[in-house]
Amino acid sequence: MTTTAPGAADTPQVHFWAVPDLTGLEFDPFLARLLHEDPVTRVRLPNGEGHAWLVTRYEDVKFVSVDPRFSRQAVWGRSITRLAPHFIPMEGAVGFADPPDHTRMRRVVARAFSARALRSLRDHAQTVMDRLLDTVEEHGAPADLMELVNRPFPLAMVSELMGVPDGDRPLMARWSDTIISAGAGREASERAKADMGRYFTELIGRSHGTGRETLAAVLADAVDDETLTEHEAVGLAVLIQIGGAHAVRNNSANMVFALLTHPDHLARLRAEPELLPQAVDELLRYIPHRNAVGLSRIATEDVEVGGVTIPAGDPVYVSYLTANRDPDVFPEPDRLDFDRAYNPHVAFGHGPHYCPGSALARIESEILLDSLWTRFPGLRLAVPEEELRWQRGALIRGPETLPVTW
Repeated sequence: MTTTAPGAADTPQVHFWAVPDLTGLEFDPFLARLLHEDPVTRVRLPNGEGHAWLVTRYEDVKFVSVDPRFSRQAVWGRSITRLAPHFIPMEGAVGFADPPDHTRMRRVVARAFSARALRSLRDHAQTVMDRLLDTVEEHGAPADLMELVNRPFPLAMVSELMGVPDGDRPLMARWSDTIISAGAGREASERAKADMGRYFTELIGRSHGTGRETLAAVLADAVDDETLTEHEAVGLAVLIQIGGAHAVRNNSANMVFALLTHPDHLARLRAEPELLPQAVDELLRYIPHRNAVGLSRIATEDVEVGGVTIPAGDPVYVSYLTANRDPDVFPEPDRLDFDRAYNPHVAFGHGPHYCPGSALARIESEILLDSLWTRFPGLRLAVPEEELRWQRGALIRGPETLPVTW
């Protein structure tokens, strides 16, 4: 649906973007059309008010992501048109920060993702995965990978990073699912976010001076040396816990589904295991892992993007999904190609808000895909592809269940 502002014949059209529930690999046809026909345009989403600009081409997306004239901080408190009825980050969290505050917060998080910490987490990830696959083997075929592997694996990993005890992880899963869903409703989502915030306030409080290498302890030390306020530390913890558990759960499930439904690619990967890191990067580029868009930015002055002037005060979204399908950067972008040696995808974002947990997400994906087919070389879907159910009203796409046999 397209509307035009009254009395403004030269004003760009406003497209209403209903954002359909799509399967894991189905690219939104509306987004595809905008990329090729209207790459800098105005849209209205199901929630919030007014319209926002949507930028879809690769170079334009990168430009908006790094230019300081587009502010995340200015978004807070405005009822900007959006997919979810609520904002995912807490007020004052890193998601709503601009440099230099954003830089200060990111430096703290980087301590928890040091090379030494990642080596330790890789070893722990393999141990966790082996244990989960033991459970799958004991369960027997058919088995639901979402229940037995893709949900518990990233939850265990981010909780280990954070310092969340095993017994509290079901709470984390429930809160994250509620917060990240567009269908749970604003009140339920805000209540879950407040509950998670109180939990991390207590966990960080218990972590002062412990000398541990968990992210909760790192955040506590940063509060002690006044690098962060307690509110900022809690906001960081909530955002990383949600992203680490929910996004990787669905992304990894979509990767498994992609390989199960692309047998030639799977056979190639099994014959050439050294291709795994490159294959994971291509899966990250190819899979449209989210519905619609993430957080917007606000233009703080008139800025030209792709030949279009975006007025000061207007909200702007970038689509990393369309950037990853831009034919000017990725030849044959709609084809899954494990030989794509040059692959500067932006699946983890770009610029200051690039995902701080990207290295851990890659480690988890590589271990999951390698371990799954090493243990179960005959792994295949247990139901016809068309019978799979996909999550509805989700911000990050993924299957509800992923039944497999072997």
